[in-house]
Amino acid sequence: MTIKDAPEEWEIRATETPFVGNKTSVRTDEVVMPDGSVVRRDYQVHPGSVAVLALDDEDRVLLIRQYRHPVRQKLWEIPAGLLDVPGENPLHAAQRELYEEAHVKAEDWRVLTDVYTSPGGCDEAIRIFLARGLSEAEEERFAVEDEEIDLEYARVPVSELVRGALAGELHNACLVVGVLSLVAARASGGLDGLRAADAEWPARPFVA
Repeated sequence: MTIKDAPEEWEIRATETPFVGNKTSVRTDEVVMPDGSVVRRDYQVHPGSVAVLALDDEDRVLLIRQYRHPVRQKLWEIPAGLLDVPGENPLHAAQRELYEEAHVKAEDWRVLTDVYTSPGGCDEAIRIFLARGLSEAEEERFAVEDEEIDLEYARVPVSELVRGALAGELHNACLVVGVLSLVAARASGGLDGLRAADAEWPARPFVA
């Protein structure tokens, strides 16, 4: 038996969108269950996201600290952002986010992992990239606003982030998944075995 996620779509009898927000919305579907019954399922419709685990030559990860209102905490995170344009190449979006949030560029890009953040209630798919060969961007700094005005920055050793994740001190999903995926990749064939930066992404098809 191969342990691999597979596409499947159950019959939807009716659908409505009771809420439409600035970037996301809420959808209600009436879904036919295997026994023939019909149940309502509410979920957030999300455009998708990218995140960047930027690793420097000293084995440190570039982090930002940002206020997240829904959880009422300032979280240490890796640079990330929405796929604002339908069909946008996720690599291009990741490169943009690294520049806008950290004013950094990278020479080597790989796909680290792809995840659904909360598939029981949201269709958000995130592609986490590994970026190496870091340097300061030469262009003007991106103008920030809202929560990003208060960003803090740090470069933290991978070993310290693993410790913090396992100790319950770090909670951002992209950071935790990204760092643990990095460690796992190193232990099972090395980083050169990671997928190419333009690897197919069925959850969010894109134009190369």
